[in-house]
Amino acid sequence: MTTEFGFIDYLVFTAYAVLILGVGLWVSREKDGHQKNAEDYFLASKSLPWWAIGSSLIAANISAEQFIGMSGSGFALGLAIASYEWMAAFTLIIVGKYFLPIFIEKGIYTIPEFVEKRFSTNLKTILAVFWIALYVFVNLTTVLYLGGLAIEAILGIDMMYAVVGLALFAAAYSLYGGLSAVAWTDVIQVIFLVLGGLVTTYIALNTVSDGAGVWEGMKTVYYAAPDRFVMILDKSNPEYMNLPGIGVLVGGLWVANIYYWGFNQYIIQRTLAAKSLGEAQKGILLAAFLKMLIPFIVVIPGIAAYVMVNDPAIMARLGAAAADNMPGFGTADKAYPWLLHFLPAGFKGLAFAALAAAIVSSLASMLNSTSTIFTMDIYKQYIDKNANDRKTVNVGRISGGIALLIAVIMAPLLGGIDQAFQFIQEYTGVVSPGILAVFVLGLFWKKTTNKAAIWGALVSIPIAMFFKVGPKSWAAGSNFESVFPTLPWMDQMGYTAILTMLLIVAISLIQNKGNNDAKGIPLTKELFKTSPLYTICSFALMIVLVVVYAVFWK
Repeated sequence: MTTEFGFIDYLVFTAYAVLILGVGLWVSREKDGHQKNAEDYFLASKSLPWWAIGSSLIAANISAEQFIGMSGSGFALGLAIASYEWMAAFTLIIVGKYFLPIFIEKGIYTIPEFVEKRFSTNLKTILAVFWIALYVFVNLTTVLYLGGLAIEAILGIDMMYAVVGLALFAAAYSLYGGLSAVAWTDVIQVIFLVLGGLVTTYIALNTVSDGAGVWEGMKTVYYAAPDRFVMILDKSNPEYMNLPGIGVLVGGLWVANIYYWGFNQYIIQRTLAAKSLGEAQKGILLAAFLKMLIPFIVVIPGIAAYVMVNDPAIMARLGAAAADNMPGFGTADKAYPWLLHFLPAGFKGLAFAALAAAIVSSLASMLNSTSTIFTMDIYKQYIDKNANDRKTVNVGRISGGIALLIAVIMAPLLGGIDQAFQFIQEYTGVVSPGILAVFVLGLFWKKTTNKAAIWGALVSIPIAMFFKVGPKSWAAGSNFESVFPTLPWMDQMGYTAILTMLLIVAISLIQNKGNNDAKGIPLTKELFKTSPLYTICSFALMIVLVVVYAVFWK
C-alpha cells in the first residue's frame, strides 16, 4: 500500500475543485437585465430552500477545526469531545423554535442589525466591531492555519503556499458571488464532506480489524481503548478541565452552543436567506440530523488512529512509512492527515476533497459574513449612508478581500497549537457569555435596557478573564485558590454568563424601575408555533440523544 498521492488522487481532487469553482461562478453570474443588489449578494435573494440551508449550515460549521482539531481531540481524549456535535443538534432545535421566528419576523440582514432594533446603534457598533475582529483574527486565521497544516502533512507543500492556495480558492467564487454562491456550492461541499469522511472512517476501522470489516474494527477499537468511549469524564481524567463531567450537559457548553448556533452571523445568515420561516426550520432539522453523524466522520477516526499507533502489530502491518508524521502526545492534530496516507488510490483524493470542502466552505462563509457585517453595520452606518446597491456590493467584496489578506498574514503565527479545536472554543469562550446574556435577555425579557446591555457586554470580558487567569496567577503562595479555585474553562463560561445576566437584570430594574423597556419584543404563542413535522423530528432526535448518552455515559 502506497502512502503517496497518485495520479488518480490528483484527478479526483481536481474534478472536485473544477466543479466547485464552476458552480460557484455560474451561480454568481448577473442575470440579463438585473444588477446584483444587496439582498442578492448578502442574503441570496431570500430564496434558499430547506435542503440548501441545512447543507450550508453544516458546510459552514464543519471545517479544519473539526476534521483536524476534533480528530486530534478524539485521539487525545476520545468520544467525550463528540458532545460538541450531539449537544449542538439539540441546540439547533431550540434555535429553530425560539430564535428564528423573531429574527425572520424582524427582516434583518445581520445579527448586529437586530441589536440596533432591540437596543441601540452604539451597542450594534460595539458588537459589529467585535465580530469582525473575531472572524478575522480567530476564525479565518485558525481555519487557514489548520488547513495549511493538513495540506503540508498530506502533500508536503509548504504551509504558506497551502494557506495562500486555500485563500485564493475560497475567494475565487465567494467574494464575487456572495451568499448565493456560497450556499449553493455548500450543497456539493457537504456531499464530498460526508462521503470522504465516511470513507476515511471505513478504511481506518477496516485497517484496525486487519480487513475484517467496520464492525469488527469498531469492536477492536472499543476493547483496545475503552477509556476513549466515555462521554462523561470524572475528575481523575487528565482532560477533565476541558470537558468537566456532567457540567458538559448542564453547564457552559450551552453557552458555547447557543451563542454559536443562535447569534453567530456566519451560521444564522443562511436561515435569514430562507424562502420562509418554515423552510428555515426544515433546514435546521436537516442540519441537526447531520450533526448526529459528524462524530462518526471526525471523532472515530481519531480514536482509531490512537489505537493504531499504540498497537505494535498494526504498526508492523502498516510498514515503516507509518512512522512518518505520526501523531502522538502533544501532536494529536496530526491524526487525521496521518490516516489519509493509508487510503487506497482514488480514495485519498476523495478524502482530501472532503477536507478541502470543509476548509473552503467555512472560509467562504466567514468571508461573506465578515463583509456583510462591515458593509451593512459599519460602512452604510458611518461612511456612506446613501450608497447604492452596486457600491454596497463592491464594498462587500473589497472588505472580504482585506479580511482574507489579514488572515493569510496571521495564520502562520499560530504554529505550535495542539488540539486546536479546544483552543478555539476556549478563547471564544471569553466573549461568548456576555453576548449570550445580552441576546437571551434582549429577546425574552422586555425589561432589558440598552444601558444594561452595554454594561453587560463590556463587563463580561473582565469577568471571564478573572475566571481564566485570576486564580492561576494570584493563588501562588496564598490561600486565594481555596476561595477561587481554578475552574474548567467550560464552567468559567457558565459562571460568566450567569453573573453577566444578573448584572444586566440589576441595572435594568434600577434604570426602568421595573417597567418594560420601550424596545422590548412582544412575544405570542403563535410566534413560536411549529409544524407537526418539526415537533415529531425534534422528539425523535432527543430520544436518539438520550440513548447515545445512556450507552456511553461512563
